[in-house]
Amino acid sequence: MTISFGALAGLIAAIAFLILVLFTLPLLVKAAKTMKKVDSTLDSVNQTIDDLNAQANVLMKQTEDLMDKSNVLLSDVNKKMDELDPVVKAAADLGESVSDINDSSKKMIRKFSNFGIGSASIGIFSSLASRMFARRRRRRGQD
Repeated sequence: MTISFGALAGLIAAIAFLILVLFTLPLLVKAAKTMKKVDSTLDSVNQTIDDLNAQANVLMKQTEDLMDKSNVLLSDVNKKMDELDPVVKAAADLGESVSDINDSSKKMIRKFSNFGIGSASIGIFSSLASRMFARRRRRRGQD
């Protein structure tokens, strides 16, 4: 049996193709396994992202509720501060009045000390005068 050159070339080509397939088959199997692992990893990543989104939504809802409560609290504090402003102003005015009374008492003590009256008796006089004026205001309903 004789083989022609064309048949021999075809046989060599078929054997080369068979060797090529045999060497690429393990490579294709490994590539398939790798793609399965990649697919599994992507499924895991997608699940983790879904969990994170759910947790972020819960956190956002809680943050929104906290902000609403903070706004209500801040509004209440501002209202109470507005109510306290007159009290603070009245206390400041009272402090100025007491300071003015002290200044007046000091001036009166200086004037009376020039006349020879002792500072102790002037202090008692000043205290009695202050009590008398306070009692008069209470009786009139001004205090």
